[in-house]
Amino acid sequence: MPQSDAAARAVPGAPSMTYAAITGWGKCMPPSVLSNADLATFLDTDDEWITTRTGIRERRISHVSGISMAHVACARALACAGLEPADVDLVIYGSCSNDEAVPNSASGLQLKLGATNAAAMDVNTACTSFLYGLSTATAMIRTGVVRNAVVVGVELISPFMDWMNRGVAVLFGDGAAAVVLQATEQKEGVLAQKLGCYADARGILRVRGMGTTYANRGVALGDTIWDFDGQEIFKRAVHGMTTASHDVLAKSGYRADEIDLVVPHQANLRIIEFVAKRVGAPMERVFLTVQKYGNMSAATVPVALVEALEQGRVQPGALILTPAFGGGLTWCSHLIRWGKRTTPIGTTEVDLPPPRQTALERIRELIALKEPHGRSNSGLMSAELAEVPQSEPAPGAPSSLAA
Repeated sequence: MPQSDAAARAVPGAPSMTYAAITGWGKCMPPSVLSNADLATFLDTDDEWITTRTGIRERRISHVSGISMAHVACARALACAGLEPADVDLVIYGSCSNDEAVPNSASGLQLKLGATNAAAMDVNTACTSFLYGLSTATAMIRTGVVRNAVVVGVELISPFMDWMNRGVAVLFGDGAAAVVLQATEQKEGVLAQKLGCYADARGILRVRGMGTTYANRGVALGDTIWDFDGQEIFKRAVHGMTTASHDVLAKSGYRADEIDLVVPHQANLRIIEFVAKRVGAPMERVFLTVQKYGNMSAATVPVALVEALEQGRVQPGALILTPAFGGGLTWCSHLIRWGKRTTPIGTTEVDLPPPRQTALERIRELIALKEPHGRSNSGLMSAELAEVPQSEPAPGAPSSLAA
């Protein structure tokens, strides 16, 4: 038993602490599958090239909005917890591909759920958005601001993908998953966490075309250029996820061999293998979905967690470690104590409508809509970036757009 646990129990009459237990879970995966063979029909690649470098064999492509996927995932999570939407105190929408910026996506989700009494907020830390949202909800429950929360990680990346860039087009997919948190005096939920950011490296993972800095520059919404330094991302990701994991184990007093399951961010199989080795977790205790879903950014960890539950990999009282990293470069790790229940209390009939296209047909449509390829490059490359010093133009001087 960790010393902190023993000390807390040894104090007679010590006040009880409030924790935030995970009591519900649910996912929403679009049914349309885009295989490596599909990608090879319009990119210079093949299944072997993609699989050996990433571990990815296929990914999902959504035919609905991010809010629609989030709605299904959250409805399933609430049914699993036996909680009515009207009883929800807080909705957190974790994503970097929001349907809208104003109003926020969480309010759209709140509306669809019928969670009329809930506060609603978006969290965007790229791939770590769900886990940062989990930290936020946990803190608000433990401090008594709310009694419960639903936290979703959802990503609709396909409309913003540069489908002609082999280096990134093979990596990403769409999806959503959610959890319900409820106040408890049992020592469950997030026990320890470490959040951080390598802001000095923010430029190595950037999607040009998402954000107001690209407005009024002749950029068509949906056109993107991906700045993606794979080797440097790999090094930073491994370091951040490993450092954070070591930190939470040290703070909680647990050893790596006491972790029952590692549910990491699923960006690349090689990154996962390196992190597991450095943390001291054998791969048989690491849960993988990267092979069939690719990198779903904020959705990867919650989708993997839900599938681990569905496959019986999470036992009552299990200790779960969830290291992750994302654009920014944000990184984190959470140590989670599971409760007694690993099966849903209830189910729901809420589901997605059937798609009218195959995944490949949808991607070919997106490619056609972005023609001619590169039409927005001038505006995408001229945007003002936080890490690049900008000089103010003299009054009356023409801007770079008018020059």
